[in-house]
Amino acid sequence: MEISGYQWVKTLHIIFVTSWFAGLFYLPRIFVNLAQDNNPAVQDRLILMAQKLYRFMTILMIPALVFGLILWLYYGVGKGPGSAWMHAKLLLIIFLIGYHHMCGAMIKKFRVGNNKKSHVWYRWFNEVPVLLLTIIVVLVVIKPF
Repeated sequence: MEISGYQWVKTLHIIFVTSWFAGLFYLPRIFVNLAQDNNPAVQDRLILMAQKLYRFMTILMIPALVFGLILWLYYGVGKGPGSAWMHAKLLLIIFLIGYHHMCGAMIKKFRVGNNKKSHVWYRWFNEVPVLLLTIIVVLVVIKPF
């Protein structure tokens, strides 16, 4: 059985999306710890961890988006009649990119000691990518509209 270019692109898209989401799940958890602990040594270590993770997440996000665009624009996934699910998915991806960049802004606030949010707020913020991933997977697999 020969593996097609489409299968490779889809595989790489799934791998990079999964890797990006791992960071999106973990980074806000670091924010919870940053908001709870006032020890300067702990704060410095957590901020360094957050900065490194954010950089790596950004590197992972780019191919995830590129391979997704290739699937959509080149292979026609989500085009044609009955593909309103793709428009909903793309809207959620835009929100996800915004969430990613919000995380970067939050790291800067922690770095300069300007965080005003509680650890409880970050616990709720941590649930956003879980909710978005759930809806995106339902849209892609079920294609409800």
